[in-house]
Amino acid sequence: MEEFAAVSGISRPTLSKYFNDPESVRQSTRDKVELALTQYDYRPNVYAVNQNRRTTRNIGVVLPNLSDPFFSEIGREVELACLTAGYSPILMSSHGSPEQESRNLEALRSLKPAGVLLAPFGRVSDRRDIERFSKDVPVVLFDANVEGLCEAFVGTDNFQTVDLIVEYLCRSGQPPCLFEMKSPLNPNANKRRQAYLESMGQHGFEAHIYQVDGEGWGFEEIGRSEGGRLLYEGRFKTDTILCSNDRLAIGMLSAAYNLGIRVGHDDGAALRIAGHDDHPFSRFTSPSLTTIAQDYAAIANRAASTLFNILDTGERLKTREETLFEGSLVMRNSA
Repeated sequence: MEEFAAVSGISRPTLSKYFNDPESVRQSTRDKVELALTQYDYRPNVYAVNQNRRTTRNIGVVLPNLSDPFFSEIGREVELACLTAGYSPILMSSHGSPEQESRNLEALRSLKPAGVLLAPFGRVSDRRDIERFSKDVPVVLFDANVEGLCEAFVGTDNFQTVDLIVEYLCRSGQPPCLFEMKSPLNPNANKRRQAYLESMGQHGFEAHIYQVDGEGWGFEEIGRSEGGRLLYEGRFKTDTILCSNDRLAIGMLSAAYNLGIRVGHDDGAALRIAGHDDHPFSRFTSPSLTTIAQDYAAIANRAASTLFNILDTGERLKTREETLFEGSLVMRNSA
């Protein structure tokens, strides 16, 4: 900026004032600055400028795994909400690693974000790291919760959504078995298991839960290999399988196809399979997947607006807020 001031003949304080708010300088000065910007092709370094400010317009957005289209979609909604509100989103992926999640938060410190929108791993996240970070920077959690931490949490009401699909499956055919991983990374899976147990009890049916080994983010492969093994062995007590998430269900559909088992709700089908999340690929499986649609846009926009309200008022929330959105049943050909 010093070099630009020297060649343009405009003082550095005037330039700083213009870059902070173009309307704060006279029209004649603004015209002169904008002519010089064009003539010398000068662009201020936003990140360097932010280092000299107490607060910035940067918003950190940390997601568990950007390779997962579910998180890509909800991340896109969050990013658009930030841009619409005039903030600069800094999108970071934890690549399925809780350790990387902590490193991402540490890296954000050097960028001095005004606030952070975090979709954590949940129980396997480093609670101390998130707690330390959130003391210095306002943080709103979304998708997965870490109980008692940060300003607020915004997500899906898993008890409402699971009861919705369990009720439908019980009403339209045999009651569902639940297929899930033994040690899921995301705490939503634990809530869905509890919701399944409660819902089956309320509808007067015996619950059947099938847990399989598997680590990491390869849900489709776990659904295909472990789900296929259970199908081959005839382990499921009913002909209806509710998978804890759509990616497991997509793997289960593949396993059924390989075993020659016809999936669907028509008379010639031997198996029904349903999922949860309305994963972006779920409508394109064969057969298309019956599932629960989470309201991506509502979750993203509420999380973002909650953070923006904190930043606009300059005051942290006195009590932690939790907002849960209902999901909707999407009836497709698999169930």
